[in-house]
Amino acid sequence: MSKRNLLYLATVLLTAFLVTSCAKSSKPDANNPGGYSTITGMEYNGKDDNSFSVRDYSGMPEVPNMKYIEGGRFVLGSYEEDLMKSRDNIERTVSVASFWMDETEIANVHWLEYLHYVSSDSSVSGVSYEEALPDTTVWAEQLAFNDQYVDHYLRYPGFRFHPVVGVTWTQAQNFCVWRTTVVNKNLAINDGTDEEAEAAENGESIPLESGVVLPAFRLPTEAEWDYASQALIGLQDIDENYSERRIYPWSGHSVRNPYGEQMGDMMANFKRGRGDYAGIGGKLNDAAMVTTWVYDNPPNDFGLFNMGGNVSEWVEDIYRPLSYADMDDLNPVRKNDYLDGPNQGYNYQSYGYVRQYDSFISNSIRVYKGGSWKDVAYWMAAGTRRFLDQDSATATIGFRCAMINPGEN
Repeated sequence: MSKRNLLYLATVLLTAFLVTSCAKSSKPDANNPGGYSTITGMEYNGKDDNSFSVRDYSGMPEVPNMKYIEGGRFVLGSYEEDLMKSRDNIERTVSVASFWMDETEIANVHWLEYLHYVSSDSSVSGVSYEEALPDTTVWAEQLAFNDQYVDHYLRYPGFRFHPVVGVTWTQAQNFCVWRTTVVNKNLAINDGTDEEAEAAENGESIPLESGVVLPAFRLPTEAEWDYASQALIGLQDIDENYSERRIYPWSGHSVRNPYGEQMGDMMANFKRGRGDYAGIGGKLNDAAMVTTWVYDNPPNDFGLFNMGGNVSEWVEDIYRPLSYADMDDLNPVRKNDYLDGPNQGYNYQSYGYVRQYDSFISNSIRVYKGGSWKDVAYWMAAGTRRFLDQDSATATIGFRCAMINPGEN
């Protein structure tokens, strides 16, 4: 083939590539919606005051303290031996959509910041200062000298970045509402239009359509928490296969680090056995008798710290023994008493129906996940689950927030 023909062929191929590329790139998307509606032909942001406004959008704003969790399919449930004989979390395959999750537990300093703003303006969260206070008496024990934590754990600077405890599920929900309000107010003032900044200063909400503000902070669902804890992306082999399953948030079947200079160290802050909370002085293996720094211990493959150990964490779900059979297989959650009616065959006596026997089940019983500094390794397995009344608090339960991922991955 002559040079002239080769040049002609190259020109044709390049032209075809450019035309194809331009055609593909000309399709509207969230970041480039185009100047006109694809269904009416009407101009966006036209000179007419009544024209439909479509703001510039280059992606959601940065989410403070959060990591992106790419969703997917996984096996939800407990595949550890059911030591409690509860049979309430049988394995099943589900899918979870992509979302965002705090890389750390909410720390004391974060809660003190919350208390500061609530004390100056309770309307921001809708609760009073007294309602927002954690129950520090959860540390008090009749037969143990933990009294020093009652006054010092929340407020002393040395504990600033230890996880907040003594908070109820309800208080955690109120914190999520406050965080959404203050984060979005700050974004609107700094990145919004003059009108949006003024509206934010006056306490008005900024529409989600603006693209300036973030979706609401919330508690993760149980399924999201399990998925994020396992972080199976680090085990993915070819053709959607996993090389192994994870019991804990890290690889292997041991609670000790198998690599490098930290070989043999515990991978989490937990109770090793009866009376053994941290190891021997001079070589404290997990370095914490009670809680520890929220960035302590290696993160999992999603970049999340302490998904096993340190403190257990509240999730959104109400507790039902048969949740595994009830929930959808896409973004499963148990939000309320749906399916609990008298004709559904479930004997949840305490929920107000005529039953054959009493039950602790109610809509105020919430699931919490993960092991704490006071738990043995069994409870650090992602599939284990426990429950507590939403208005109760302990020295072993904290929380972290989650958020929807809007749009494409």
